[in-house]
Amino acid sequence: MLSKNKNEAEINLEQHELLETAQTRIKQKKRLFTHFVVFLIGSVFLILINKILKYGEAYDWFIWAITLWAFLFVVHAFNVFVTQKFMGKEWERKQREKLVLKQKQKIAALQKEIETDFPISNINKKKE
Repeated sequence: MLSKNKNEAEINLEQHELLETAQTRIKQKKRLFTHFVVFLIGSVFLILINKILKYGEAYDWFIWAITLWAFLFVVHAFNVFVTQKFMGKEWERKQREKLVLKQKQKIAALQKEIETDFPISNINKKKE
């Protein structure tokens, strides 16, 4: 019975991790689509301000503003759809494991150095 509960706990943990990852991806995509809608509405307002309200009418500055904003949107989309696939949860887990392994190796090296410099047998002899 205990092994059955253990397997169920592992499955539930995996399902929980999958659910969290899915929720994170949904939030990222939702923010991206919100960014796109705000970009479209903002672009229309920038054009209206420049052309209809004649603010800075001597120069079509809205083109540069929209181009910059479009570039930022493309970077955001790249981050959501491309970067997350390469640097997602699996990548984070591998990096974490590498760092933990390095730390364990450093700790083992320090312990070995301490044991060679200060052997336990010498410490016990001094106390006696």
